[in-house]
Amino acid sequence: MSDSNFSSFENLPYFTIAGFRQMAGDSISSDHSARVALSRRVKAGHILRLKNGVYMHHRFYERHRQDAAFSAIISAILLPQSYLSLEYVLQQNGILTEITYPITAITTKNTRAINNAAGDFVYRHIRPELYRGFHIAEAYGIPYAQATLAKALFDYLYLRPLGTRANLTEELRLNLDDFTSQERDEFAGYVAISGKPKMRNILTNLEKYVWRP
Repeated sequence: MSDSNFSSFENLPYFTIAGFRQMAGDSISSDHSARVALSRRVKAGHILRLKNGVYMHHRFYERHRQDAAFSAIISAILLPQSYLSLEYVLQQNGILTEITYPITAITTKNTRAINNAAGDFVYRHIRPELYRGFHIAEAYGIPYAQATLAKALFDYLYLRPLGTRANLTEELRLNLDDFTSQERDEFAGYVAISGKPKMRNILTNLEKYVWRP
């Protein structure tokens, strides 16, 4: 495959082995040959391997890696059936401020972690009835889902092991004073759907120490 043909991938957020073979034409005769050719380009630094069979041109990465939505679309490419949530969304909104976290998302599939040259991506499993509370956006032609602030907080506390704590916000260092009444009601709605005594206790704790009338 000529460099001039390969450069067409520079403007795509990702490409697959099938796409590479289609572009290469008769010069690549099988998936095995394609994998060998792509492996060489990964080692040479021309492309990034995002996951098995999925790649990104290095020039696209260099042009866009500082963009606000870059990590979001990578997360969606790696696991389309997921939405950004947990620490990623909380940190974006100033709820968590002290530590750098991986890109975190929710899925109804198995919990997994994917590490590649674009970053560290963690996907946490949640029950299907709680797979909600997100909106859809798009960047570079890739749709991605991101939790509302209330849902990100719910997911964070729902999936976090918590003992008996006097004041959650102080012990977990959460900045929740600016939650609106609408966001508090939304959080309470997810608590009701969960049916978990743990989450009811957490809501009581927040209403006692943070979200006073």
